[in-house]
Amino acid sequence: MRDRRATWKQSLRVLEYLKQRPEKLYTKTSIMVGLGETDEELDRAFRQCREAGVDVLTLGQYLQPSQYHLRVERFVSPEDFARYQRMAEAYGFLYVASGPLVRSSYRAAEFFLRGLMERERTAHAEAVAG
Repeated sequence: MRDRRATWKQSLRVLEYLKQRPEKLYTKTSIMVGLGETDEELDRAFRQCREAGVDVLTLGQYLQPSQYHLRVERFVSPEDFARYQRMAEAYGFLYVASGPLVRSSYRAAEFFLRGLMERERTAHAEAVAG
């Protein structure tokens, strides 16, 4: 589901453009689930986001804000959110937040920095051990 003024391809192009900027920006995008999407569609979206250079991905449950909005097709289980996170992480995002209450700004800076620090610690430990 997108704002009718923006297409998926247009959004990916904007994210790609930002990654090509000389400022070396980090990029983040969000996907809401529970609208009838398939695992294959999500996998394709994860791949396209990484191909566009997206660094951080958040996945959350769509909740119908009013009777005039799209209805929730299903409430995604915590197990499925964990599986989606593993699927997305396999593409190499720097950080993935996935859960029913995750939103686009879901403590993004805190978790992103925590993820970067953990990666650095792991890389350092492997370098020392190996």
